[in-house]
Amino acid sequence: MKPTLILINPWIYDFAAYDLWAKPLGLLYLASQLRTMGFKVHLIDCLDVYNPHMKQMGYRKKPVRRQYGTGKFWKQTVPAPHQLSTIQRPYSRYGMDPRIFIKELKTVERPAAILVTSLMTYWYPGVFEAIRLVKDIHPDTPVILGGIYATLCPGHARKYSHADLVISSSGQCQPGELRQVLKKLIPDFHSKENLEPLSPYPAFDLLTRIDYVCLLSSSGCPFRCPYCASHFLSPHFLKRDPLELFEEVLFWHKKYNVQDFAFYDDALLVDAGTHIGVFLEEVLKNNLALRFHCPNGLHITYIDRDTADLLYKAGFKMIRLGLETSHAKLDRELGKKFSEGEFERSVIHLKKAGFPPCHIGAYVLMGLPGQTHDQVAETITYVGKVGALPYLSEYSPIPHTETWKQAITVSRFDLGSEPLFHNNTIFPCWNEDAFRRVSTLKKMAQDIRKLLGSKTPLGIPPIY
Repeated sequence: MKPTLILINPWIYDFAAYDLWAKPLGLLYLASQLRTMGFKVHLIDCLDVYNPHMKQMGYRKKPVRRQYGTGKFWKQTVPAPHQLSTIQRPYSRYGMDPRIFIKELKTVERPAAILVTSLMTYWYPGVFEAIRLVKDIHPDTPVILGGIYATLCPGHARKYSHADLVISSSGQCQPGELRQVLKKLIPDFHSKENLEPLSPYPAFDLLTRIDYVCLLSSSGCPFRCPYCASHFLSPHFLKRDPLELFEEVLFWHKKYNVQDFAFYDDALLVDAGTHIGVFLEEVLKNNLALRFHCPNGLHITYIDRDTADLLYKAGFKMIRLGLETSHAKLDRELGKKFSEGEFERSVIHLKKAGFPPCHIGAYVLMGLPGQTHDQVAETITYVGKVGALPYLSEYSPIPHTETWKQAITVSRFDLGSEPLFHNNTIFPCWNEDAFRRVSTLKKMAQDIRKLLGSKTPLGIPPIY
């Protein structure tokens, strides 16, 4: 009889959360790998918006779902942790009712182990809640915690999570490492599989409903942005064979009629001619009516005329450019990933390719250590003048990044000991005066989007 493992994607506890093609892709890859290794896998996705039991729990207001698979989560207002009690905003648990979670746990009588993933460092309350309930229902089953929070804040996770084992390593939870752990837990189990990264296809079939599929054409990132931990979480930049990527898309499209695909890549357009460009040419060659989305910012330097044309013809629907800032000094400090005039040229190329202005946005970083209100305002104005839509991206201090030490120095919170203070909603690296003026920057961005005729492209609400 195959040993059964329970895999858990926990709740989000935060001031705000939105499903912008948000799926636990790493956990779904792991689920497929574990099935290949011979395990039976039971997935509990606490963020499942299609869970059929929520109506029975008295939740009458269904989450609003929008075009192409995005939308809101189920949510319930809860008391904020005492560390965040001074923040004057409602705090919520996003996801299924805990009573449903408990019922799901009880459907598996004797799991061999329970694996819990984690995402944002400041979302750990949902992780802790899941582990607490797991131990109430299955007190003798080992609980293994992995994922981003466990990797970035291993000391905090080991001290407070009550997991029996915390897997914390750069590259995140490697199947080989996990295989050794499982062999110790299950002495009679022997796995002969030697699996490649990003294979087999992630187990989207374990979800209640597949309305879109998340893709990785590569893992890691060749850049070293000082505010980003990608290089720590995935040290090596590995690209998939573009034709293999096409076969995966074809699989989901033919078997499950999926039309929407969201790329999770950090550097989607690097070496486009031999990588993502080959994939997109294959999509066009096979005349597939698909829709592609890139919630992560695209690198401006790589948007030339041919690339813009290819993105448009292949079915890309939302473009977000990683501008970050137009302030010269701050741009140099952030790594200066593009040259003067490149942003303007990229927007021109995208418009000529066919993208309407309301589908072309630029992420503007806000809340960086040492950054001023005026620098953000300058960038918002610049984006509008170029003819793109400014979207504010709030900075979250992340351990193991270049800006981490500076963040600790300037923050009004104790970032080093409490991950809750990494929350971008509270602007941990801006002083009280700058924090109070955030609303003026949000209004600036909103006004420019309205002025340029934006009507919330693709049914996606504005990201400030």
